[in-house]
Amino acid sequence: MELNSGAPTSFSRNQEVFGEGEPAEYFYRLKSGCIRTYSTFRDGRRQVASFYLPGEYFGLEQEKIHFFTAETVIPSLVYVIKRSALTKRSAAGNKITSRLLALTALELRRTQRHVLLLLKNARERVGQFLLELAEREHTQSEIQLPMTRQDIADYLGLTIETVSRVLMRLKKATAISLPSPRRVVLRDRSLF
Repeated sequence: MELNSGAPTSFSRNQEVFGEGEPAEYFYRLKSGCIRTYSTFRDGRRQVASFYLPGEYFGLEQEKIHFFTAETVIPSLVYVIKRSALTKRSAAGNKITSRLLALTALELRRTQRHVLLLLKNARERVGQFLLELAEREHTQSEIQLPMTRQDIADYLGLTIETVSRVLMRLKKATAISLPSPRRVVLRDRSLF
């Protein structure tokens, strides 16, 4: 069961959907585009927590405020779903409750994978990121990167220079090819 009953809203590139600490009155389903969620530390550093691709839900909070900021990576169309309406519907039916539980479990699994990813070396982080993105885009060979190298670096806990270096090493090893800065072709997954 899909939860698309919300109003579709268009957002331009790098536009905030919601901010950290704002009331969590809505949650969201991405129709098209790409969303990043992140937190900014006191010293100005940014940690990207997750990327969301078309068809995925985000902003479903346990608390009454958002833990992260969510903004678009590229122009995006988002369904905005009122939390209170969903709560009422879930109280009346098991299908909605089951779907919400599945979404929560998926988000937990992504978070766990991200934590484990941060324990790996730079090559493993970048390689695993590319493989996970291919899985989420349902492709075996070619990935479109909506996010920048800086976004990827902030997600992987690396510098932009390290991400670029690792991509070039993977290319040199023929694990990938880079037809353009935003397109990655997976050639040999065993080299990741």
